Amino acid sequence: MNPPAAVFDLEGTLTAGETWKGLARYLRTHGRKAAYDRFFALHLPGALLTRAGLFPKRWYQSRWMRHLAGLLAGMDTGAIEAMAAWVVAEELWPRRKEKTLSRLHALKAEGFRIVLASGTYQPVLSAFARKLGDGVEALGTPLLIRDGVATGRLAGPISVGRAKAEAVKRRLGGPPAIAFGDTAADLPLLRLAREAVAVDPDPALAREARRRGWTVL
Repeated sequence: MNPPAAVFDLEGTLTAGETWKGLARYLRTHGRKAAYDRFFALHLPGALLTRAGLFPKRWYQSRWMRHLAGLLAGMDTGAIEAMAAWVVAEELWPRRKEKTLSRLHALKAEGFRIVLASGTYQPVLSAFARKLGDGVEALGTPLLIRDGVATGRLAGPISVGRAKAEAVKRRLGGPPAIAFGDTAADLPLLRLAREAVAVDPDPALAREARRRGWTVL
């Protein structure tokens, strides 16, 4: 019999850190400052319009992550792995949420299959998963690599919303026993699971959690 699976979102659920912030710092301190500053200047107006409510937040976040991958073009797999480890060490791990991690480790000790599912780039999510010990799986947004070099494009859809839920379902062959998320973007995943936990939920997720009687952490 296959073990039950517990699925965890990353940003806002396991960490208060944000991949794009860590990657921005990495690029600016590792020889790509001018390129990142140009990127930021071009995308700042859209970010401000999104904050004002003129663009859908999830749509613009996905657009930002898709375009930000362009700054990784030309980096070989070794450099990509080094970048990912740096982002985890400098941004995501220092801001980890111990209350959620304690639940993760408790479930792992009980024999649950642990899967991280996130819109963040696959190498970054894999680097975070390695921090959690052997056997932790990672389902992130894949970067397109050709001949060992990043093309600056994605190899698949950004793993958020329904795309994340479908990726989890394919990996597991069915719904997870329990899922953890922090925003309304995680609702497709949380609704898929037999048990859902809302971690520091945003208002929309908090309302849904109350309506469904989900645990709020």
